[in-house]
Amino acid sequence: MGFSEARFEETEGREMKEKPYSNKMSLKYISMAKAEKLKSLILARIRVARLNLWVTRALSMLLLLGITMQLKSLGETVSSSRTPTSTFSYPLPPERVYENNGYLMVSSNGGLNQMRSGICDMVTVARFLNVTLIVPELDNTSFWNDDSQFADIFDVEYFIASLRDEVRILKELPPQQKGMVAESLFSMPPISWSNMTYYYNVILPRIQTTEVVHFQKTDARLANNGLPVEVQKLRCRVNYEALRFAPPIQALAEKIVRILRDKGPFLVLHLRYEMDMIAFSGCNEGCNEQEIDELTKMRYAYPWWKEKVIDSAQKRLAGLCPLTPEEIALTLQALGIDHNIQVYIAAGDIYGGERRLATLRAAYPNLVKKETLLPSSELDPFRNHSNQMAALDYYVAVQSETFVPTNGGNMAKVVEGHRRYLGFKKTILLNRKAVVDLVDLYKAGSISWDKFSSEMKKAHADRIGNPAERLVIPGKPKEEDYFYTNPEECLASFDEPQLSNDDHQ
Repeated sequence: MGFSEARFEETEGREMKEKPYSNKMSLKYISMAKAEKLKSLILARIRVARLNLWVTRALSMLLLLGITMQLKSLGETVSSSRTPTSTFSYPLPPERVYENNGYLMVSSNGGLNQMRSGICDMVTVARFLNVTLIVPELDNTSFWNDDSQFADIFDVEYFIASLRDEVRILKELPPQQKGMVAESLFSMPPISWSNMTYYYNVILPRIQTTEVVHFQKTDARLANNGLPVEVQKLRCRVNYEALRFAPPIQALAEKIVRILRDKGPFLVLHLRYEMDMIAFSGCNEGCNEQEIDELTKMRYAYPWWKEKVIDSAQKRLAGLCPLTPEEIALTLQALGIDHNIQVYIAAGDIYGGERRLATLRAAYPNLVKKETLLPSSELDPFRNHSNQMAALDYYVAVQSETFVPTNGGNMAKVVEGHRRYLGFKKTILLNRKAVVDLVDLYKAGSISWDKFSSEMKKAHADRIGNPAERLVIPGKPKEEDYFYTNPEECLASFDEPQLSNDDHQ
């Protein structure tokens, strides 16, 4: 009972005792007075209730405004302390729900593109074994000595989210499994060039037994051929769609491409003529005695480089050496590549520097590389990370009008396949033996320039990245075509065969 209401009832009682009225007018007056007071009381209570409601609403709005400002301030603080995160231009795929058979941890090995293809294989293995994949660890101990981790090179948020309809991927093990592996972790290198039967019959039971398995290596752990089409297509999806570069790398790579395109078409030359490659291969064509001695010492300094004594001349004639800058200059001219085109060198420091680049620069004066296109300050964050620098070159190579690799390394192979996937973009796959033979004949004066050019074009007429069947050599996976060089099951020209049940085992 409210204060006003109590006072009203109290006053009314006293008045009735003190002045007893017997006539009708008095009773009517009392009734009217009582009604007026009751009406006033009701109106007063309504006004108080409305005032309370207004105050409550005002306080709520002030509280919400304060929370909003706090969240905005927090968001700005967080966003200012980190690099831009992924943005999705389309709805995320629905999450695939499956009974988890365990956890797969992997340590990728090799350079950027060797690790890249290995990661694609590991995602595929995890998906078809119905296990949870932990974001791969990258190689920090190889020759390149790069301490970059997955999120430094690839867009980890996009990687996880874009594959959620295929496989569950976590950044780290759950707490319970972390405790388990701290005490004991089963590590192993899976057998190279394996089919899915190996993973179903050997690896899956091991994961189900130990709950967590760690792969020490990831390179070439799936066969090139003989796998179900859905397995091959997932390898492609991971490689060409899910493995997007981290935002800082992506943004700078796109800037390089814009700079190049503003000046017209460009050719990317993967000139694999850095010191480590020349020392490893033992190929010293065009090197002086001091350089040959330096390269030999480097080769012997690395015990895991098994080949030490190498006949450079014989290896070159067999077409097994990286092509030199001088050989490339003659080859591009013989193939009719316009001398005004921009030639972007996707490589590290060329061994021998400007002395070895002079012939190529004379033939193609618009010779550029990322270091000449960008201010030093923009490259500084990436400069001491060879894999991040390689990622910039990879993106530019994929986007170019023409791609010319001079050696059949991992980058050359993976970029070739990526360009096929994007619509068979022109990739000139040099026949190194034919190039060396023709260059030697021309330099010796045995053939004219016209003959040299004609023969060079003839040797490469069918080597420009057109649709082709992948070369299969049963029992010799290292000698056959690499899956990621020609992923024909994923290409527009591929006619999907009908698979029997046995093919899925």
